[in-house]
Amino acid sequence: MSTSTFFAALWADYLALAPQAADIRQLFGGEHVINDHVAFRTFDHSAICLTVLEQPLLELGYRRDAHYEFPDKHLSAWGYIPASADDPLIFLSQLHLAQLSAAAQAIIAPLLAHLPVPCVTGADFFYSGRHWPALSWAQYQALAAESEYAAWLALHGFHANHFTIAVHRLGVSLAEVVDKIAAAGYPMNTAGGVIKGSEDVLLMQAATLAQPVSFDFADAPGQLVPGCYYEFAQRFADESGQLYQGFVAASASRIFESTHLQREWGAT
Repeated sequence: MSTSTFFAALWADYLALAPQAADIRQLFGGEHVINDHVAFRTFDHSAICLTVLEQPLLELGYRRDAHYEFPDKHLSAWGYIPASADDPLIFLSQLHLAQLSAAAQAIIAPLLAHLPVPCVTGADFFYSGRHWPALSWAQYQALAAESEYAAWLALHGFHANHFTIAVHRLGVSLAEVVDKIAAAGYPMNTAGGVIKGSEDVLLMQAATLAQPVSFDFADAPGQLVPGCYYEFAQRFADESGQLYQGFVAASASRIFESTHLQREWGAT
């Protein structure tokens, strides 16, 4: 599979969980918008952990870059750099199951027992969705109370969690982008401020909140839950004049919160 085929399929799949992304992209030039990075989530289960999931990325020409830790969220991650500058960076994170409560592990373990063997056989796994039965509403609430990341992943399975517009390729500032998004009526992630990071750390980021989508729980169909979101990143050059290719853990930790369940959705 070529990278162009992979990202085209990934984008089409992502739009089902973030239909507003197509409209947002049109605000900044549509097909001419450059994608900065794509992010994925997984569990550290042996069949789908980072070292397994990265194999299709390496086959697409990506190389592993920096490592990141998020101890307060029980997460770790790697960044990946493409062989071609025309392709986006990738941010691949995983949740450490052993760091969750016994109750949370008891919900997740039966789900992962449904994973096929072999599991990750190619890059198309990244848009293969959920491989296990739907949660009950109570199970979802229990997971979300402990780890919104776990709850989102248990709901949706494998999709691009977000795409990201490369603001530094637009010729405008991130502040101008944020103003345009807000004026269009899209709610933003305000955790740690709407704009996270600074030029001092060579990266500034902002993100919409995940778009609510309808989900059929095992015992409660048609509930609104967080889908996917759109991010905006402005990168800066380092002292050598090279554009920064990494991520900033403090900012990424806040960006994760874009998929938190919003109180006003509730259960119906």
